[in-house]
Amino acid sequence: MLVLIAAHAVLAAVLPFLERWYGRGVWAVAAAVPAATFLWAVVHAPAVLDDRVVHEQLTWAPALELTVDLRLDALALLLVGIVSGVGALVMIYSGRYTSEGHGRESALLVAFAGAMVGLVTADNLLVLYVFWELTTIVSFLLIAGRGRTTEHRRAAEQALITTAAGGLAMLLGFVLLGETAGTYRLSELLADPPGGGYVTIAVVLVLLGAFTKAAQMPLHAWLPAAMVAPTPVSAFLHAAAMVKAGVYLVARFAPSFAAVPPWQALVLVVGSVSLIVGAWQALREHDLKRVLAYGTISELGLLIILLGHGSRTAALAGATILLAHATFKSALFLVTGTIEKLTGTRDMRRLSGLGRRQPWLVAVAVISAASMSGVPPLVGFVGHEAAFEAFLHPDGFDGAYHGWVLAALFLGSVLTVAYSVRYLWGAFADRPGVEQVRADGREPWLLGPITVLAAGSVTLGVGYPLTEALTEPYADTLRSGGETYHLALWHGFTFVLALSVAALALGVLFFRINRLVRRQRLRLPDVPTAQEVYWRGMDSLMAGAVRLTRRTQVGSLPVYLTVLLATFVVLPGGAVLWAATRGEVPLSRPPLWDTTIELPLGAIVLTGAAALVGARHRLTAVLLAGAVGYGVAGLFLLHGAPDLALAQFLIETLTLIVIVLVLRGLPADLGPRHTSPRTVALRAALACTAGAFVGLLSLVISSARNDSSPVAEEMIRRVKETGSHNVVNAIIVDFRAGDTFGEISVLMVAAIGAAALLGYHRATSRDEPGRPAVALPEHKRSLMLEIVVRLLFPCVLVLSVYLLFSGHLRPGGGFAGGLVAALAFALRYLMGGRDDRSFAGPLDARVVAGSGLALAGAAGLAPLLFGRAPLSSVVADWQLPVFGHVEFATSLAFDVGVYLVVAGVGMLLISAAGPAQEPGGGRGVGDAPGGGDAVERDGRRYNRHEDDRAPRLSVVRRGRTGGRSGR
Repeated sequence: MLVLIAAHAVLAAVLPFLERWYGRGVWAVAAAVPAATFLWAVVHAPAVLDDRVVHEQLTWAPALELTVDLRLDALALLLVGIVSGVGALVMIYSGRYTSEGHGRESALLVAFAGAMVGLVTADNLLVLYVFWELTTIVSFLLIAGRGRTTEHRRAAEQALITTAAGGLAMLLGFVLLGETAGTYRLSELLADPPGGGYVTIAVVLVLLGAFTKAAQMPLHAWLPAAMVAPTPVSAFLHAAAMVKAGVYLVARFAPSFAAVPPWQALVLVVGSVSLIVGAWQALREHDLKRVLAYGTISELGLLIILLGHGSRTAALAGATILLAHATFKSALFLVTGTIEKLTGTRDMRRLSGLGRRQPWLVAVAVISAASMSGVPPLVGFVGHEAAFEAFLHPDGFDGAYHGWVLAALFLGSVLTVAYSVRYLWGAFADRPGVEQVRADGREPWLLGPITVLAAGSVTLGVGYPLTEALTEPYADTLRSGGETYHLALWHGFTFVLALSVAALALGVLFFRINRLVRRQRLRLPDVPTAQEVYWRGMDSLMAGAVRLTRRTQVGSLPVYLTVLLATFVVLPGGAVLWAATRGEVPLSRPPLWDTTIELPLGAIVLTGAAALVGARHRLTAVLLAGAVGYGVAGLFLLHGAPDLALAQFLIETLTLIVIVLVLRGLPADLGPRHTSPRTVALRAALACTAGAFVGLLSLVISSARNDSSPVAEEMIRRVKETGSHNVVNAIIVDFRAGDTFGEISVLMVAAIGAAALLGYHRATSRDEPGRPAVALPEHKRSLMLEIVVRLLFPCVLVLSVYLLFSGHLRPGGGFAGGLVAALAFALRYLMGGRDDRSFAGPLDARVVAGSGLALAGAAGLAPLLFGRAPLSSVVADWQLPVFGHVEFATSLAFDVGVYLVVAGVGMLLISAAGPAQEPGGGRGVGDAPGGGDAVERDGRRYNRHEDDRAPRLSVVRRGRTGGRSGR
């Protein structure tokens, strides 16, 4: 099973590339894996049907007890056969039907088939959910197609939102069940189902997820809307696969949870409403695909009733109709696609005379529609008889509702016959007053898969012993209180046979009077459809989001800081206060200082923070903030943390440079403050409270620290195993290398986002052929600075490499070395500007950072090739002739990756900061008349006049003809 799922994934990945060589032939390649899966299921069928279940397990993360468990039992076998068999036929059909995008469409269908195989064989609740959401994502892509029309995009969005919301509800139900039962293994949970109040809630949530996937009312509107997808997609997803996922979920949980109080009420009520209303709506549609779509909703309601009831006969009927529905409904969808391919329309009001021109197509359509209506000797008849029997003699179940459900089944059968006859009449009959269609061509590649599916309806009906052999093992897992029922074409003259005959006769009669019923229905007041209700709800949701955003996202940094600080004080502060009232907060009185040199450093920090409050110039505020940071770094150094102090010093320096570069594009003053005294008092109180709480929290945390920490002692003891004498660096690149990899990944993503917002682009002659790289103009360059930088740059880079390699022995490492390298490039930037080749030469900051991340990832995964755990390291000793004893740890490669990521991120931020001050740099920036550089704010362009001390901005207006005039 694991190999089959992996084969689906690999094939889906390569199919788009194969289209270049094979064209339509990729569909034949695509059908190979589903066909192989079907044959695999056939080979394993005897053993599985004999109750010899197939298990497979892949250990994913043993420490977290995460495993991929797969299980093939009778129910899973049934669904695997349906998904793979119908999937292979649909892909063969698509090879002739599809006109473009063969690689993309075939890849998505194969990926969907693989996800469905994983879903029905998953024996772990979380694995099942992963495959469940994979089907949601792939179906979104299939319905949307290439997104060329609004209709496709809206339909895909509706399907995604509806089914994903149901999936989230189902996930919560899975978590409640797993935690209550103490296991997420599905087979164990169903063998020993838990009890209690949480189980009731979990059952409702799981059913909600199943109803959304199975398009049950009132959550059904996404399925008719999805009919904009290509017909093969509808035949596979909406007849044989995707919607069956919801039915499968009900069938899987019914043997163990059908007795939970809300289960039967929900499945019977929702299923009955969907059965009747879906069939009724199918009689109103004129688009052949929408007729089948509402018919699918109706038949899925029938399956929900039967497979969710909890009795053996109902389950036997449900499994039989599950097989029948996959054959006849997929065939009818493909018939509809063939009609559209031949005539160019699916509107039955424009179709006339097709039956006389396509007799073979009529034959397979009649067989499939007859099976859907329950006509003997087809498999649909066998299933419908079992369904009537399940509620006429309900296997010892007590309950007055059985009569009502039997009435719903009968009425649904009557309406099913009516819309089946209407489908055939609308597609193939001669209609007076309608021009005869011209469709004399023969399409054997289209008719072949349809014929196989129609033959399946006949084979499974006439060969009912085979059908019972496939469905009975699952049905036997449910209880039976009476005589065991068996499938057959003839049970004698029984009341069930009378119901079947009456449903067929009344269905044909209802079709005959449908026009009269429709005229009477038009007199009734219009009721909003489910589609209208959905979009009205979405519009209301969007309007509410806009109103909420207007009140919360006000564009004021003080407001955002107020909310953050207030939340920080209230939530953790409340927890600390609650623990303090119960005497659970350890609080000791630490010494005010350890050495006298801490006093001037503390004075610098406090003075800088106090002066920062009253600063009125941006540059002054930045320098004061830097002074605070440098003072804190000095305190780190005094307390025996040189690595932390070094990193703090370097980060403060690089941050100061980046911020100063950004400030060049802003006014020098912070601007006037029009703040009321009440607001000032509130901010001051909140700031003092937050500061006091942080100080208190620091005391609480330091008081709770245990001097004899076994983790710290163990790290210090084992640090030499990593080839390091610096425990801090060993923690970063060895003990907690996974955390470091996550941090550098987040760092790079954040830097790329920040650079994009700042308008970063690499402006060199390579971007525009013939355009030379631009440097700062001569009057802005400093000869002394250039000389000093050209001397210092290689020295600083050597220092950065030294820090990189010395990190295992003394303070330093990849992070510190990368920061020093970034500072070296900052010097080059200050000398020549970002566009000067002297800044980074041929290096692209994005390539440097990306290469570092790739190197770190490769270094972390490389141990797997040698049978070791990922991110582990090996220490090697060499005695070299010239260098003597050399000790090398493989974790150095990971540290080099960290070095490159940090250096690349620093280069990216430096080159993106303040682009409006450079010629030709930045987005929305250019030369403007008047001799100044142009900047853009709030949709207006301004000139900066550099002869003033403070930047003075003047508007550059644009005329309608595109000219500009300075004012």
